[in-house]
Amino acid sequence: MLLNDEYFMRLALNEAEKAMEEGEIPVGCVIVSNDLVIAKGHNMTETLHDVTAHAEMQAFTAASEFLDAKYLTDCTLYVTLEPCLMCLGASYWTQIHKIVYGATDLNHKLPIDKKLLLHPKTQWTGGVLEKEAMLLLHDFFKKKRNNIL
Repeated sequence: MLLNDEYFMRLALNEAEKAMEEGEIPVGCVIVSNDLVIAKGHNMTETLHDVTAHAEMQAFTAASEFLDAKYLTDCTLYVTLEPCLMCLGASYWTQIHKIVYGATDLNHKLPIDKKLLLHPKTQWTGGVLEKEAMLLLHDFFKKKRNNIL
C-alpha cells in the first residue's frame, strides 16, 4: 500500500462523508505524522452549535492532545476543502509542516493569496482528489436544496 497524498486524502473524504451523514457540510480532514494518522476531524458546526467547529479545528485539537504539544511542526493536514481564513489562522499558530487540500473554496475567495496567511515554514498543495471532494459538496447542497437532508 502506497502512503501518499491521495491515500490520506481518501481518509479525509471518509471523514467528509461522516459529516454529510450527520447533516453537516461535508468537509473532513486527517492529520498525519510519520505516515501515521494521529487525528481526524469533520465539520461539527450544526451538531455543536458552534461556528468554529470546522473539521480542521477539531483535528488540530485532537493532534495536539495526541502529541501532548501545541505545535504540529512534523505533521501534514489533509483536508477536503481549501481551509477558510479562521482555519488558516489556526494552522499558522500550530506551525503545521504541510497542508494538502482537495477542492478550492470558490465561495469564500479572498482578494489575497491564502498562502500569504500560512506560517513561513508551512508547505501548501491543492487539488488532490479535487473532483471527488467537489462532487461530495455538490451532492450535499443539491440534497439540501431538495430537502432530502
